[in-house]
Amino acid sequence: MKGQWIGLYTGDVEGKLMVNIDESDEFFDVVAYIIPFDIKIPASIAYLSVEKEHSGKETTAYIYPVDPITETQCKWDDIKHLYGEDISHSSRAEVTIIVIDGKLQINAITDIGVALTSILVRPEETDESRISGRKMLWKNFKEYISEIPKSKYLFRGQKKTWPLRTSFHRRGRYRIDKLVDKDVVQLHKRLSAITNHYFDLARPEQYGSFLNLLQHHGYPTPLLDWSYSPYVAAFFAFRDWPIKYSDDELVRIYFFNNKEWQDKYRQSLNINPPYPHLSVLEFIAIDNPRLVPQQAVTTLTNIVDIEAYVLDKGAKFLQAIDIPASEREEAMTELRFMGITAGSMFPSIDGVCEEIRERNFQK
Repeated sequence: MKGQWIGLYTGDVEGKLMVNIDESDEFFDVVAYIIPFDIKIPASIAYLSVEKEHSGKETTAYIYPVDPITETQCKWDDIKHLYGEDISHSSRAEVTIIVIDGKLQINAITDIGVALTSILVRPEETDESRISGRKMLWKNFKEYISEIPKSKYLFRGQKKTWPLRTSFHRRGRYRIDKLVDKDVVQLHKRLSAITNHYFDLARPEQYGSFLNLLQHHGYPTPLLDWSYSPYVAAFFAFRDWPIKYSDDELVRIYFFNNKEWQDKYRQSLNINPPYPHLSVLEFIAIDNPRLVPQQAVTTLTNIVDIEAYVLDKGAKFLQAIDIPASEREEAMTELRFMGITAGSMFPSIDGVCEEIRERNFQK
């Protein structure tokens, strides 16, 4: 049952449904985002826990409306003036939820008599990318990027042809609301004693900067790092391969058509909006000197399978180029002459030591 399930629901109201399920020792912890097709009806968020030993047993879910302006959970009294007098909102529902033949089956009836049913299929999570990369030598890659309109694209380099997935989802967690309510609060309390700047988490731009700081220091987040520079992306793709590597593995550089994506699809500053999204964000470089040299830009998402989500919108948004990892020395040498080194990408003692190690130790 654990995982992310996205699809449609039917019943007295119809719409889209996204269900995120984490697992504890005895329970499956469930949050459901319910988005009606009829914009005259508010979106909702429902919370419930399912005992592992009694999956399929009727369980009470607690339901909250979503403020259509702030995209956050609220009280019905706060927003009911935005809707017609004939619209009311449920506060709880009796729900049965169970996995049968690999499908999540949900049936619910609310305290005001609204019935809902849904059968959702979870995409298989694999270590293989859905994107078929174009294989190129390093010299051909340089020729290729010299001819494309780079202002349209973001670039991301990866050591291997792994799928695009955030570190939060790679670690097997799905409920971003738990990250917001628990993890970020804990980290903010601890780190406020040692950061030069006090991050005001009530301000979206500072919240994002704090989240990005956590990401760059190894804490799993729903962010994915990109760069405006294809050469910076290449540095990160080649960086972790050993010097003089000679086998046939490939590094990967993703191209994301940022301009067309932002023009066409809704972008959200909210870390946990009540609908599936992939939003492109630029954060203020507070206590994070890496952002500027890396020409960094970030995507924020609540989607596990980013590639499937983007490809469903059209193949034009995402492509990949695969380069032999054995070309590491040629690529890293040229990148060093461009000023792209560990020392410049990571302005710290660790970054400088990595850069000098690259120059002075060739084995």
